[in-house]
Amino acid sequence: MQRYRARCQSFFDSLWPGERKPLVFGEGQEVRPPVMLIGEAPGEQETLQGHPFVGKAGKNLDGFLRVVGIRREDIYITNVVKIRPTKVSPKGSVSNRPPSREELMLFAPWLMEEILLVRPRRIVTLGNVPLKVLLGRGEVIGGCHGQRREAVVTHEGDSMTVEVFPLYHPASIIYNRSLTQTYEEDLEKLRTLMEAEGCLSIQT
Repeated sequence: MQRYRARCQSFFDSLWPGERKPLVFGEGQEVRPPVMLIGEAPGEQETLQGHPFVGKAGKNLDGFLRVVGIRREDIYITNVVKIRPTKVSPKGSVSNRPPSREELMLFAPWLMEEILLVRPRRIVTLGNVPLKVLLGRGEVIGGCHGQRREAVVTHEGDSMTVEVFPLYHPASIIYNRSLTQTYEEDLEKLRTLMEAEGCLSIQT
């Protein structure tokens, strides 16, 4: 994993010479975790602290972990894109934006390699971005949330088939409260699956 991160850092440093675009790498259980959680991209706090899912995203993650019944250190957490995609308003303020198609194309092969290094038992995607990267651009979270799917992950001659369990992004329920019940029901489905596999590390 250290060699992977060093190669990734070197590649993007050479791609954007003179620009400071800190990469936020995945972290957690790097060997066959029960869950690999994949988000879209780091935000401001993740970039400042150098860790995925901290700040507001970390609070969302805490809720996810509590309901599902597993500890942060027992899973692997990462994002598709490892830099913070930003936009600047006319007044000069910087805010997050969705990753561009170019950014997704650049980072997708690195995500595939990361998955093959970690070899998780199951991937949980948050929102549309990681879902489409793994299952194809035709997939949308509204049509497959809470359903067990399969993805074939390949990179430079290595491959594996892995279960994908798509979830709405936790932040989406803040903006659309009507999704709250659906999101909570999907989390309970995931907990039931993991309980049957003996993967829970927190009893609620």
